[in-house]
Amino acid sequence: MPNALLSIQIIPKTPNGEDVIPYVDRAIEVIQASGVKYQVNPLETTMEGDLDELLAIVKKMNEAVIEFGSTGIISQIKISYNPQGVSMDKLTEKYRL
Repeated sequence: MPNALLSIQIIPKTPNGEDVIPYVDRAIEVIQASGVKYQVNPLETTMEGDLDELLAIVKKMNEAVIEFGSTGIISQIKISYNPQGVSMDKLTEKYRL
């Protein structure tokens, strides 16, 4: 069972002040390629998995956005860690219709 949830908001600095969405899309592609369970929301994306794996994905996301052309990034991260297990579905099930 996964031991962590990690929510991340990537805020890239763009070279000429252009739209950040293509940069954010590139970061989400890194998550998609990782194979971890994730959910994209309007202001952040939440991943579920092993904490070490999720932190490695964050590093790859930042590197990918820089390679894409960003001159700097702020990554705002929230982590829920429980060695006994944690789940996005379990935490949100009472809110689903």
